[in-house]
Amino acid sequence: MPAEQLSTRSRPSGKMTRMRPTGPSDGEAAEEQEESVVIAGACHCGNISFEFTWEPEPSEIPARACSCSFCAKHRGVWTSNPIGVLRVTIADPRLVSRYVFGTCTAQFHVCARCGVVPLVTSSLYEHIYAVVNVNTFNNVEPSLLSPSLVSFEGESVESRLARRRRNWISNVQFVEPTMAN
Repeated sequence: MPAEQLSTRSRPSGKMTRMRPTGPSDGEAAEEQEESVVIAGACHCGNISFEFTWEPEPSEIPARACSCSFCAKHRGVWTSNPIGVLRVTIADPRLVSRYVFGTCTAQFHVCARCGVVPLVTSSLYEHIYAVVNVNTFNNVEPSLLSPSLVSFEGESVESRLARRRRNWISNVQFVEPTMAN
């Protein structure tokens, strides 16, 4: 991947942020660590936004298009990195609908203002896991996405929850929005 695609964090230019590891000043130890990127995403109006730190820097991002009727109608194409960090900011919580259906084991966070679904969460053993919708990314080159169609039809609840614990983002933080003066 060309370095210029990951060089700045400027949202208007649509570039991913490259994070260099911090560590000892001897350079050698820092060189052994891998870099990460911060992926910014949001619903159309920006009420639900996120920063997703992906480690190590991805050569490609899996983009799984779920074939269920809800995801098909909402263009849900999901990705996750179990060792990543997801920071979600909701500007106005009154404008977020949390939709559940089927097995009722996941919450789809739907913006009530614009209708976009940027993320899905699942609470397992008092821990929140999540996936994010690649169609809500603000700063990822489409060529980095590796699309596939997936179907979870017939999957048992136990298998579904085990898959989420194994594959979904396990460090999910909901943060308060910062107020501009």
